[in-house]
Amino acid sequence: MSERVLITGSEGFTGRYLRAELEAHGYQVVGLGAHSSSSEAYCQADLRDLASVKQAVATLQPDYVVHLAALAFVGHGNPNDFYHVNLLGTRNLLSALAECGKTPKCVLVASSANVYGNQQGGVLDEQAAPAPANDYAVSKLAMEYMAKTWLPKLPITLVRPFNYTGPGQAENFLLPKIVSHFRERARLIELGNLDVWRDFSDVRAVVEAYRRLLECQQPGETFNVASGVVHSLREILAMCSELTGHDIEVRVNPAFVRSNEVKTLCGNAQKLRDCIGDWNTPALRETLQWMLVGEQ
Repeated sequence: MSERVLITGSEGFTGRYLRAELEAHGYQVVGLGAHSSSSEAYCQADLRDLASVKQAVATLQPDYVVHLAALAFVGHGNPNDFYHVNLLGTRNLLSALAECGKTPKCVLVASSANVYGNQQGGVLDEQAAPAPANDYAVSKLAMEYMAKTWLPKLPITLVRPFNYTGPGQAENFLLPKIVSHFRERARLIELGNLDVWRDFSDVRAVVEAYRRLLECQQPGETFNVASGVVHSLREILAMCSELTGHDIEVRVNPAFVRSNEVKTLCGNAQKLRDCIGDWNTPALRETLQWMLVGEQ
């Protein structure tokens, strides 16, 4: 019988790709989320409701867990929601796992490279001092510290993914918004600060890294998941223009410029490679081409 992996947030952008990756490698996948789903391999439970999470986990008895469920949009209107979902919701999940009568082989918890904050120089490895610059990042860093209190009762591995993208990501995220405008051959796009530099990976490579980390089982460790290459928004706009043959007017909207914007974020994923072996993400141009075609 194949081993069972519980994915929280399985119906989200990353969760759908991770389910496909795991099933392709012979795992039985069951999802958990706050919303209803037509999938048979799915359990509805709100992470903020401890009783329902305990009931779901006790029933599912997973061999592995990947915790993706989170409030991830930095510009979300109510800052308190970040803490209710990302911190307290995670604590409820870990509490339920610790009491379900079966210890998973690995609990992979997704944090975020946003915990590094406004780091300006060089490429960041896992030893870089956290300096979160917004409530989303603070909630993720607090979640990391909280999760570590469950060691060694639970074999928790933390991942800090840098930016990543692909078809199906919501258009309130930057690259899908840009791609959508080029696909529709829009005349104008309004953006915030164009002089920010980001490390972008492909979602297919990210979920591969997650699967391989589950199989390596490294409790107590934290891993960056990053390409190690940064691109400015200006470069990304130029790539999309070249790929589509369409020029678009870019207007900087002051309402989209965040005062606490992280200027440069680039990750060192050497520790990840040392653990799982050779791993790379497609070049951003290839990912953008995939998104512009629009196939999943």
